[in-house]
Amino acid sequence: MNSDFFKEEVREGFCISAEMKKVWAVEMKVLSFVISVCKKYDIPYFADYGTLLGAVRHKGFIPWDDDIDIIMSRTAYERFLKVAPQTLEPETFFVQGEYSEHWPMFFSKLRLNDTACMEKFVPKDPLMHQGIYIDIFPYDNLSDCGACRKLQFCASKAVIAKGLRQRGMATDSVLKKAAMGMSTLIPDVVNRQIHEYVLNRAHPQTEMVHTFFAAGSKYQKNVFPRAWLEETVMMPFEGRSYPVSAHYDALLSRLYGDYMILPSEEARKCKEHNFLVDVDRPYTEYLGYQKGKKIEVFYESIR
Repeated sequence: MNSDFFKEEVREGFCISAEMKKVWAVEMKVLSFVISVCKKYDIPYFADYGTLLGAVRHKGFIPWDDDIDIIMSRTAYERFLKVAPQTLEPETFFVQGEYSEHWPMFFSKLRLNDTACMEKFVPKDPLMHQGIYIDIFPYDNLSDCGACRKLQFCASKAVIAKGLRQRGMATDSVLKKAAMGMSTLIPDVVNRQIHEYVLNRAHPQTEMVHTFFAAGSKYQKNVFPRAWLEETVMMPFEGRSYPVSAHYDALLSRLYGDYMILPSEEARKCKEHNFLVDVDRPYTEYLGYQKGKKIEVFYESIR
């Protein structure tokens, strides 16, 4: 990237600091290593969610966004999680898969060591790796039977509730607390069977797919024709080009409605995922500052 990229800039009336430009550059660096793994092992991927919206509407990052999202089929996703740790330098990267210790979610991240990125919406676990990252989401086969689709979706919520409970997820939501509490009634062996039912591996060519385990997944909103997630085109993004859905207009309309309308200034502030990002210092240094204080107190002190 040329030096102009790193200058403070105003886009769509929103001021992007030079520090945020550094974060964007690091995230694109992480993405470049994901792409290298995907090319080496012929793993299809494409930009999705806010990154897709940014590519279409802004030809780059949404000015008030601070992360990168990509998506893969379940088969590609599991292959990536298998080969990435063997391919990428462990001194540089950490593959935070859905079964990694101290990671409560059901999607994955590729994190950069020796950086810090502390998120608003993830449990504040001091043992969790919190380097700068990109999100990697899987999509799964959605049954061709209407009633089975709803059952799949409900089953995915049960799996998530039990997983979050087992992984120490805290929440202020009464509904989520109730769901997580009830999930303890599901034996582990049954839960694994339910999880496999949701993945629907036996029917790899269903007409529709679903991002059951993406953050904030909804039943109707996250149902997509398979072609939307398997046919791609290249699209400019911050001076580079990345694959996106060839049906990006329909996909973005499903996710965001009239996606070309910019959100209000107040809503833009809510789009930031992270409350502390540092490209030069590891997250462990920030955690070290608490010196025996409760981790919750430390996090509040740096907001």
